[in-house]
This record gives sequence, structure tokens and C-alpha cells, in this order.
Amino acid sequence: MTVAAYSLAVVLNLFCLFLGYRFLFQPAPSAAGYGVPADPGGDAGAYLTIKGLRDGTFGLAGLAVLAFAGARAEAWFMLAVALVPLGDTLIVLRHGGAKAVAFGIHFATAVVVLISAGLLFAV
Repeated sequence: MTVAAYSLAVVLNLFCLFLGYRFLFQPAPSAAGYGVPADPGGDAGAYLTIKGLRDGTFGLAGLAVLAFAGARAEAWFMLAVALVPLGDTLIVLRHGGAKAVAFGIHFATAVVVLISAGLLFAV
């Protein structure tokens, strides 16, 4: 179970880094994939940059917590971070995004992050 717990945590944190990179360097397709399209050249440029920075920071912070503080601290980190995809679910729904994206991407991500937290607590 330890290998699974650590592996899932690392994959989730690396995925956050990937999302951050993508929002910073490919903002328009990233926004569409998020579920609320935005024009990076319009009023949404700051939103897209902030989203990229937020996701990238979560990925780096998660990897640092796992590497330097251990599984229990990472579990608490994941528990807190699960609020982000839950919030993203509500944002997509509130702004007319597809329910399939809201639940199939964001809510499902929150569930996987919570599973990761549970596995890490069990280590």
C-alpha cells in the first residue's frame, strides 16, 4: 500500500505541474478543457495565468511536502487541496459549463485526491 500511496501522490502532484505549465503556455485550449472557455487575449488573460500559477504551485508544494515532511503531512495537504477541484466543479456548473466536464473531470479529480489522502493516512 505504501508504494501505491506514494505513487498516486507523486502522479497527482506531477499532474498539477503539467496543468500549470499548460495554462501558462497553452492558455486557450487549457481553459476550454477546464470547462469554461476564455480568450487569453481578452479579459481572461490574468485568470489563465493565475490558474497556471496556482496549479503549478500546488504540484511543487505537494512534491516538497511528500519529500521533506512525509506521508502524513502529504495526506493533510491532499485533504486540503481536494477543496480546489470541488470548487472547480461548482465554478464550471455556475458558469454554464458541461456537467460532464464538471463531474467527469473536476469532481472525479477531487475523489481521486481524497483517495490519495486516505492511502497516505494509512501508510
